[in-house]
Amino acid sequence: MELQVGVKILLRNEEGKYLLVRRSLEKYPEVGDHQWDIVGGRIDPGFPLIDNLEREIKEEVGLVLEKEPRLIAAQDILRIPGRHVVRLTYVGEIHGEPKLDPDEHSEYGWFTLHEMKSLEGLDLYFKEVLNSQGAIIKSY
Repeated sequence: MELQVGVKILLRNEEGKYLLVRRSLEKYPEVGDHQWDIVGGRIDPGFPLIDNLEREIKEEVGLVLEKEPRLIAAQDILRIPGRHVVRLTYVGEIHGEPKLDPDEHSEYGWFTLHEMKSLEGLDLYFKEVLNSQGAIIKSY
């Protein structure tokens, strides 16, 4: 079995809204109706987690993390046969508007916590985090 580690981050702007990106169905056909997600991806082994997180933010949305992010969840993802993914989710702050990589994402949006909880098409694993860690997210 292959083990992979992924880092994801819920990014908050100065208005208190959070960034979601819609994954490209061309690149990620397996996501189906669950296209809205937070920024992140697999780590490059040998580099610190936060360095990987900062790299993913820069690659996917062209922004820079403003301060030390807070780890809010760790999940096991076992949906792909032969692969075990450990997903670490953080919350952090950014300023500015995203510049999307069109190969990765088709659009983005800024949402309140309440809006995200009722959003259709939200990534299942992020939805778990949102439902279980909402109070921690608010307190960041």
